[in-house]
Amino acid sequence: METTHRVIVGDSRDLSSVADESVDLVVTSPPYPMIELWDDLFASLDPAIGEALEAGEGQAAFDGMHAQLERVWDELERVLVDGGIACINVGDATRTLDGSFRVYPNHARILESFTDRGFDPLPDVLWRKPANSAAKFMGSGMIPPNAYVTLEHEYVLLFRKGATSRSFSAGADCRYEAAYFWEERNRWFSDLWTDVRGELQALEGDDVRERSAAYPLEIPYRLVCMYSTYGDTVLDPFWGTGTTSLAAMCAGRHSVGCELESAFVSRFEETVDETPSLSRAVARARLESHRSFVEERTASGDEPAYRAEHYDLPVVTKMERHIRFYAVDEVVSVDDGYRLHHTPVEDIPREGT
Repeated sequence: METTHRVIVGDSRDLSSVADESVDLVVTSPPYPMIELWDDLFASLDPAIGEALEAGEGQAAFDGMHAQLERVWDELERVLVDGGIACINVGDATRTLDGSFRVYPNHARILESFTDRGFDPLPDVLWRKPANSAAKFMGSGMIPPNAYVTLEHEYVLLFRKGATSRSFSAGADCRYEAAYFWEERNRWFSDLWTDVRGELQALEGDDVRERSAAYPLEIPYRLVCMYSTYGDTVLDPFWGTGTTSLAAMCAGRHSVGCELESAFVSRFEETVDETPSLSRAVARARLESHRSFVEERTASGDEPAYRAEHYDLPVVTKMERHIRFYAVDEVVSVDDGYRLHHTPVEDIPREGT
């Protein structure tokens, strides 16, 4: 199996190099409006945003920032196939401007933006991020009423373009081989994720590090596995350090990423050769986790009734029987990105063999 991965250095408010209805899934985490990290970026896109911040006009700055994001949402509506899914990871912001502290509800504004464009909102996920600080408040501490809860969660907002899901031919290998295990389904499709930790990307150069706000690989990898099949194309219009493309590579999907800053693309070039070992480790970790699940379930007297065709493993449902993992075994640089070759991951040995 081969996949291609395009990287566009440019402005995602204009994705004219991406054809209409050529993308099956969008997985992205945009710059969060009203988070100071992104002030300079938004002000460079619209100077009126910087002026509003300087004047302490928080609502005007918030509206201006989302106006820039909405130009990207217009492009997503164009490039997504009918029935395609958009997954938007975003957090709300808290900020004090002109002496007034308030929350800026980014998730609510994005929800409104997508529904205004005709997308159907789907049940979302609350990602509860572990916090390093023991303090669970902002403000006056132990004295009411002027303390505020901290924001330790983000949203994974889910939208479908069109009223119906994508259709596939009966028994399509691309879907059945891309199945997930029963226990993965139960964990992944929970509306609260508490088992995914936030992380800082290991980047060379202080300037690049300061401009990074990457989510952990587990977030896009799960979403890619949940909402696409082998051979689908995944788009990230806010590519950053390329985490979504890396997830697509590990999952056997095509990808397209758009990034304003070439420094991130250069950094990705230095790490993409690690994809073969990473993809194999991810696949084998899933197999080993499932084997542990099966052993625990069997020990309790409830052995799964079916067997996987490609691995010496019991599975709980018929739909899991064809599950198959692919790992990258070759990465070739091409003019606008990469071409990858994938081969099936072999079974893992039983303990003691």
